[in-house]
Amino acid sequence: MREKTVPVKVWDGWVRLFHWGAVSCVLVSYFSAKSGAWNLHYGSGYLLLTLVGFRILWGLFGSENARFWTFLRGPVAAFRQLGKFRQPGPDTETTHNPAGAWMVVVLLVLLAMQGVSGLMANHDVGFTYSQHGPLANWVSEATSERMTNLHATLINVLLLAVLVHVLAVFAYRLVKGHDLVVPMVTGMKAIQASHPKAPRLAHPALGVVLLAVAAFGVWYVRRLGMGA
Repeated sequence: MREKTVPVKVWDGWVRLFHWGAVSCVLVSYFSAKSGAWNLHYGSGYLLLTLVGFRILWGLFGSENARFWTFLRGPVAAFRQLGKFRQPGPDTETTHNPAGAWMVVVLLVLLAMQGVSGLMANHDVGFTYSQHGPLANWVSEATSERMTNLHATLINVLLLAVLVHVLAVFAYRLVKGHDLVVPMVTGMKAIQASHPKAPRLAHPALGVVLLAVAAFGVWYVRRLGMGA
């Protein structure tokens, strides 16, 4: 007999805002660069850096299940979980599973590297301020060139990591019957009644403060570039 499930709030609005906001910013940044819409490209880049900075802060001070030390487990746990991938079983996680946790870290690192390298990228001599990173003139020409090349190369690595993430989500749905998409949209997940441990969610006002801190940091970096 199938055990009864109960709805549990697993993802707060701030985690969901970061997730879907980051997805949107990556898409806008990629296609705006392809079309040469540099003002839009840098605008989405600044927003992405703000979101990444916020997610790092939220991973330190935010909701219980969003904190890094809550969901990050050792590599052995991740491989053990992947080894049981084909075994059926209910989804009892109220945070990222061990393998998914490491994917979160990889994606955060790649997003941060992409954004920071973009701050120092410089597409060509003679371009206006809006067409190069705000810190391009704060570093040597050689460093700016390296960051430009890294920025252009890293996007392919980032897109590959995103593809792996999306395929993993579909695989969990098809093989194990675990729906990871709806909880990231609504925040709610159906958990077995014997495992109803709802995570402690931080006060929404804390998210406002941390988002403001992240936004100020990006604004300050941009102002540095204007004064170069």
